[in-house]
Amino acid sequence: QVVLVDSGGGSVQAGGSLRLSCATFGSTYSNDRMAWFRQALGKEREGVATIGGDGRTTYAISVKGRFTISKDNAKNTLFLQMNNLKPEDTAMYYCASDYGFKASLRDEDYSYWGQGTQVTVSL
Repeated sequence: QVVLVDSGGGSVQAGGSLRLSCATFGSTYSNDRMAWFRQALGKEREGVATIGGDGRTTYAISVKGRFTISKDNAKNTLFLQMNNLKPEDTAMYYCASDYGFKASLRDEDYSYWGQGTQVTVSL
C-alpha cells in the first residue's frame, strides 16, 4: 500500500512560481515511476510531467520549459517546480506513482494518487 500526500498549491499572479511537493509513504521504491497530473474545472485530467525509474523525464507541451519535475529518493518526495505560471495552469494538481519503471503521462499507468492541491493563477 502506498499513500501520497500533495502540498504546495496556492494562489499566485501570472508570471509567478510555485513548488508542489508529494510525500510518499508505504511500499515505495526509488525506481518507481511518478508523475504530476492536473484537472481544471470542466476538463479531463491531463498528464503534466513524469519521471521514470531511470530519472528520465517527459513533459506536456504546454508546460515544457516552465515546469521541472524532480525526486528526492532519500526523502521519498516528488517535486514540481512551476515557473512563469499562466492563468491556464489553474487546476487541481495530483501526484501519482506506480511500481512500473518507465515514465508515463497516461493516468491508466498509475495505481496510487494523492488527494490533490489547488493551484490558481490570476492575471
